[in-house]
Amino acid sequence: MNSQSLKIIFDKPASCWEEALPIGNGSLGAMIYGGVEYETIQLNEESIWSCGPRRRENPDALKYLHEIRKSILEGNIKRAEELSVFALSGTPHSEGNYEPLGYLDIYFEGIETDKVEKYTRYLDISNATCKVEFDVDDIRYEKIYFSSYPDKVIVVKICCSKKGAVSLRAKFRREYQEDIDKCGKVDNDKIFFECSAGEGRGVSFSAVLKAVLKDGDVYTIGDNLFVKNATEVMLLITSTTSYKERDYFNWCLKTLEQVSKHDFEELYKRHTEDYKSLFDRVEFYIDTANTNKRTELTTPERIKLLKEGYKDEELIVLLFQFGRYLLISSSRPGCLPPNLQGIWNKEMKPPWGSKYTININLQMNYWPAEVCNLSECHMPLFDLLEKMYENGKITAQRMYGCRGFCAHHNTDIWGDTAPQDIYIPATYWPMGAAWLCLHIWDHYEYTGDLEFLKEYYYLMREAALFLLDYLIEDRNGYLVTCPSCSPENRYKLNGEVYSLTYMPTMDIQIITALFDKIKKANDVLELNDEIVEKIEYALNKHPSIKIGKHGQIQEWIEDYEEAEPGHRHISHLFGLYPENQITPEKTPQLFKAAKKTLQRRLEHGSGHTGWSRAWIICFWARLKEGDKAYENILELLKKSTLPNLLDNHPPFQIDGNFGVTAGIAEMIMQSYDDTIELLPALPSDWKSGYIKGLKARGGHTVDIYWENGIFKKAKVILGFKESVVLKYKDSYIEIKGNLGEEKVISYDNFSK
Repeated sequence: MNSQSLKIIFDKPASCWEEALPIGNGSLGAMIYGGVEYETIQLNEESIWSCGPRRRENPDALKYLHEIRKSILEGNIKRAEELSVFALSGTPHSEGNYEPLGYLDIYFEGIETDKVEKYTRYLDISNATCKVEFDVDDIRYEKIYFSSYPDKVIVVKICCSKKGAVSLRAKFRREYQEDIDKCGKVDNDKIFFECSAGEGRGVSFSAVLKAVLKDGDVYTIGDNLFVKNATEVMLLITSTTSYKERDYFNWCLKTLEQVSKHDFEELYKRHTEDYKSLFDRVEFYIDTANTNKRTELTTPERIKLLKEGYKDEELIVLLFQFGRYLLISSSRPGCLPPNLQGIWNKEMKPPWGSKYTININLQMNYWPAEVCNLSECHMPLFDLLEKMYENGKITAQRMYGCRGFCAHHNTDIWGDTAPQDIYIPATYWPMGAAWLCLHIWDHYEYTGDLEFLKEYYYLMREAALFLLDYLIEDRNGYLVTCPSCSPENRYKLNGEVYSLTYMPTMDIQIITALFDKIKKANDVLELNDEIVEKIEYALNKHPSIKIGKHGQIQEWIEDYEEAEPGHRHISHLFGLYPENQITPEKTPQLFKAAKKTLQRRLEHGSGHTGWSRAWIICFWARLKEGDKAYENILELLKKSTLPNLLDNHPPFQIDGNFGVTAGIAEMIMQSYDDTIELLPALPSDWKSGYIKGLKARGGHTVDIYWENGIFKKAKVILGFKESVVLKYKDSYIEIKGNLGEEKVISYDNFSK
């Protein structure tokens, strides 16, 4: 790896959750506060949810669907919205929510906070390890924390420079102590707690802590674990739930028994080798020779200086790699996908239930997965889609009388697909499954995995089957979705403000994308599926994307005035990013209108939430406006980033971290239509640098180097496509070869 530091640094313990440091192994997450006399570790397990699986489809949906549609098409939106609230809302209205596991509190003896010197706490994302160091009375204390994917445990090593100077008491805690059904000792070196959910009331779970000592004593009293006069202590924490294991308590015991056969060095080696096998695939460097080095400062100090106008390109490199770190830490094969807070949620009733919001947020979590060379981390999304399929078939049939499967704007670990909340700008939008299914083709495009495409093609097909049944004819003879909305915006009509509509622009773009990808998948798999003919018929009867009175991409089927021109959702630019329908080559007028759309949104205050700002970075990258994208990275850091670099909606929401990582990748490389575009949106402030290991569509691995703002060379390791066109500015070069063959292209090759 290059010499640029990949550490998030503090010079004191966390005073709040927003200063704590996240570690995770896909399923077990922790926030490290790094206290001195008193240490708290906030814990999460991915499958602790407040409710079990339920059927929530409104039994009157189908009965009133025709009247709702008729009202919308006749312009009586008020009636349609009133009726939808009663007939289309889920019964009950809400899914369950994600809950924290709890806390591990550790109290240290003989350490006084006011005597602490040389304190440092940092997360090193190059090896997924958190470390705390400080001196008290000339004794050096050191704490190391990591969450191991190979061993399914959180490991905390506590050691000191003086023999026998570590004494502590540890105890589990939950925000609502009455939730704990059982707690206490397992034996002399282990304590546990357990929460048992009632029938249909979510999941039951256990957590167990074991202490491993090299010297000193360990014992338990009640539900407390004590360590006395040790020089080095290793604490092992694990947890699982009834969602995963019938005998979840014994699973924890067996896991700890197995893990404790290994010493700390072995566990650390297994953890770092596993993590680095993913993380080290991509290296990013921006030359900062002409700027002051700031990596020795704490991260909050660096953010403060950035707000004051100082440059810190290394902080941007850190932010980019932090997104990759978080994805590896929260989305591993066999795990659940990261929800709105990833696996780092402290609230029993978190914002938006910390669910999977699928009108942008869950999708954004996976935008960096393929391009940033973390294909394996994409897999939990497809597991969730399979769960959603069984429910989505029932939702499609019961609510809309349609075949196939659908989902609305939220889901949960049970794959719930019924409408969530009673929030007209979002709830009555049946496009969630269709959008998620686009990720299936994306994964194939980057990996060339034919077996994967064969296995998951049915989901794309079933999402399309729903849409074919759901589309109805409007007064102009177009096939349209109805009802729908443009998430989560509202428009003005006849002096009133509404959300429900038919065939908003985003729906046109999602349907076009899904139908197009099904046609491509049919060609690749040689299926000759009868659905292709039906898709082509429907596409020919679709309305087209229109340009509105302000020169913008029209958001709705009619050129309504927006109620909030600066709204955080910019759904009608879906075709610009993440899709590739709006380009300067294919659609120059729409490309120009997309730029106008973005300018208008920003003029009216858009980008005020972290994830929205991240999407804006991706848009500017696709618009080839590197300096604009860079300005928005700075705005994200200044206004929507917490001291620990987590994204601030506000409050914390992880999608902004993933979105900015994807956006930075798009600034440096874009791939589409068997073309790799080099440095399409390089900001003028990134004079020289390189990125190694990005993935392009076609399965190609790409390293890109530049100097003084100009492309220098690229190394391409060819993927499953035997040829690819490289583009730099207005020049093109085609390269051909076999899988795994390496090609080096220099600036001179383009200038010939």
